[in-house]
Amino acid sequence: MTLPALADQAAANKWLDTEFTQSTLSKKQQLAELKWFMEAAKSFKGMEINVASETIATHTYESKVLAKAFEEITGIKVNHDLIQEGDVVEKLQTQMQSGRNIYDAYINDSDLIGTHFRYGKVVAISDMIENEAADYTLPTLDIDDFIGLDFTTGPDGKLYQLPDQQFANLYWFRADWFAREDLKKAFKSRYGYALGVPENWSAYEDIADFFTNHVKNIDGERVYGHMDYGKKDPSLGWRFTDAWFSMAGAGDKGLPNGLPVDEWGIRVEGCRPVGSSVSRGGATNGPAAVYATTKYVDWLNDYAPPQAQGMTFSEAGPVPSQGNIAQQIFWYTAFTASMTDKGLAVVNEDGTPKWRMAPSPKGPYWEEGMKLGYQDTGAWTFMKSTPEKRRLAAWLYAQFTVSKTVSLKKTLVGLTPIRESDLNSQAMTDAAPMLGGLVEFYRSPARENWTPTGTNVPDYPKLSQLWWQNIAEAASGEKTPQQALDSLAAAQDKVMQRLERANVQGECGPKLNKQSDPSYWLNKPGAPKAKLSNEKPQGKTIAYDDLLKSWKAE
Repeated sequence: MTLPALADQAAANKWLDTEFTQSTLSKKQQLAELKWFMEAAKSFKGMEINVASETIATHTYESKVLAKAFEEITGIKVNHDLIQEGDVVEKLQTQMQSGRNIYDAYINDSDLIGTHFRYGKVVAISDMIENEAADYTLPTLDIDDFIGLDFTTGPDGKLYQLPDQQFANLYWFRADWFAREDLKKAFKSRYGYALGVPENWSAYEDIADFFTNHVKNIDGERVYGHMDYGKKDPSLGWRFTDAWFSMAGAGDKGLPNGLPVDEWGIRVEGCRPVGSSVSRGGATNGPAAVYATTKYVDWLNDYAPPQAQGMTFSEAGPVPSQGNIAQQIFWYTAFTASMTDKGLAVVNEDGTPKWRMAPSPKGPYWEEGMKLGYQDTGAWTFMKSTPEKRRLAAWLYAQFTVSKTVSLKKTLVGLTPIRESDLNSQAMTDAAPMLGGLVEFYRSPARENWTPTGTNVPDYPKLSQLWWQNIAEAASGEKTPQQALDSLAAAQDKVMQRLERANVQGECGPKLNKQSDPSYWLNKPGAPKAKLSNEKPQGKTIAYDDLLKSWKAE
C-alpha cells in the first residue's frame, strides 16, 4: 500500500488541529481514520459528486464545512445541496420513477423505510457493505454505535439507510415560571395538584387553561399556555404524522412502531398493509384519533395566541423563544440551538436556558409498551439507479460525515446526536447545562419510546400528502374531526388499493381487508380502540428534578 500524498496528510493535520478538535477518538486514531479515507479514495480522486439533504443546522455544517474538508483530504469534490424537505422527497421520487440519476446520495428521512424496502429501488446498505463496498467501508465505522438502526432496518432485517442526524419531538416548558411560588400556589389552589411537568393530556390542558385564562399576564406581557399552528400547508401534515396520534395512544403496542396497527392507523398482516379505516381494521378514523384531533383543534382555538391559527410550522417554530409561551406539548429538539442564543427572552444572562424539555404527556388511550412520540432520523440513502462508481464515492463521503473523527463536533454544532459514544462523552456532559434537558433525554431509557414513521406505511410520499389536506378541514372548522378523519382514512385506503392493483410492491404490498361493521374491530383487543367513557382522567404532574432522578434509577 502506497502512502497518501504529503499534501493530503497536511490537509488532514490542518483539519484535526483547527476543526475536529472534539472527538471520542484520540488524535492518533483520528489521523488513522483520515489516512484510511485518503487511501480508499485514490481511485475516485478528481471526481465530482452530488448529494442532497434538507436544510437544518446539521446539514448546513456538512455542506459548508465537512464537504470542504472531505475534498481537501480525499480529492473528491462534493456538491452538498441544501433544499427543502419536500424537494428532497420529490427528487428522490423522480429518480425512483425515471431511473435517471439526479443525486448520487440523499440524506432522507427514515420515514420512507416502508417505501424503500417495498419498491426495491434503494440499495440496502447491509448488502452494499458485504459486496461492492466491502473495500470502501471504514473499519472503524462501528455500526452498532448508532442509536437509530431500528428505524432504518426493514422487516427483512436489512439496513436500508445509515443515520446521519436525529431529533425528537418533546414537551417544552418555562421552568422559571413553573418554579415561581405564587404560580405554584395558585395552580394547586385551582386544580388540586402540583404545577409540574404534565404526565397526561389532562394536566397539559389544565396548565394551558391556567396560563391562558387565569395568569394571563407575566411581567406586563400577555402569555399563553399552548403553542401550535393551523394553516392549510404541507407542514400541517407533519404535525400529525410526526406523530400526534401516538401521544394520544391511537395505535398498538410495539417498538419502534405499533403492530399490527401503527400510529398512522395503518394495520398490517405480516408485512402487508390491509387498511387504515376502522371498517378494515385500521385506526386512522377511530375514537383515539378523533380524540387527538379534537384536542388539537380545541387547544389551538382556546389556549394558543390568536395568530397561531394562520401560521405554518416554520412561522410557529420561533414563537416560544419570544418569551410569552408557557409550554408546548410537541416541540422539535432541532430548535435547541436557536433557543439558546444569548439575549433571547428565554435565556438567562449567564447563557443558561429559562426553559426545559421533557417527555411529552400521554393521552388517555396510551398504554405501556407503545411509542410515545416522534423522532426524526435523517439517513443516508443510495439508489440502484446511481452508477456504481458514483455511489461508492458518495458512500465514502457519507461515512466521513458520521465517522467518529467528526461526529462529536457535528453533534455539538447541530445538536442532532446519532452515536452512543458521542452522547456519553465528557463534551456532552459539559454542554448539558446549556441545552435544557437534551443530553439527559438522549442518555435516558425514555428515548426508546420516540421513533420515526415505520414500515407499515407502504408509500410515504403518496400517503403523507393526504394528511395536511384533510386535517386542515378540521383545523378550519369546515369539518368535524370525525368527518375529516373519515375522509383521510378513505383516501389512504384508496391509494393503497391503487398500489394493490398495480402490484408494484411485491409480497409486502397492500392487500386490503374487506369492509366490516366498525363494531367488529372496536370490540377486539388492541387498536382500533373503543371510545373511553372518560377521556379526561385526573391530571398528573411530576417535578422536573424527580423526572431526571427516575431516568437515572432505571
